[in-house]
Amino acid sequence: MTEEMKNCSYCSEGKLLDAFGIKICELPMSKVILFREQSHRGRVIVACRKHVDDITGLSREERIQFMEDVNRTAEVLHELFHPDKINFGAYGDTMHHLHFHLVPKYRDGFEWGGVFAMNPGRETLTPEQYEELIALIRSKLQG
Repeated sequence: MTEEMKNCSYCSEGKLLDAFGIKICELPMSKVILFREQSHRGRVIVACRKHVDDITGLSREERIQFMEDVNRTAEVLHELFHPDKINFGAYGDTMHHLHFHLVPKYRDGFEWGGVFAMNPGRETLTPEQYEELIALIRSKLQG
């Protein structure tokens, strides 16, 4: 593992990832991570399993599989949480690893009609609630 990968929360996992997320499972080309801040119930990150800065760093086959993983995750979020819309965010100005934020949005909920905050710091869960949410999402993604 390169030094850059050791400093990447998605590659090294551990403490770096624990600061903002909890790994749910791996899909063929990605890792699905529950975002600890749950102002948007079901918010997750789909991070590429390959350490690349953006989608252009993937081969055609890898890109297709990564987007299939993003789509599969979005389908599961729709099935489980029935959002009115899922916002997709792929930034990476400071985190140089391809990842998408999937943010379920609800018409009568927080931040409807606007861009989602990166980390609004409004709602965290108990360890038991995190475990329950992770198990629910994992069962659908791997089922």
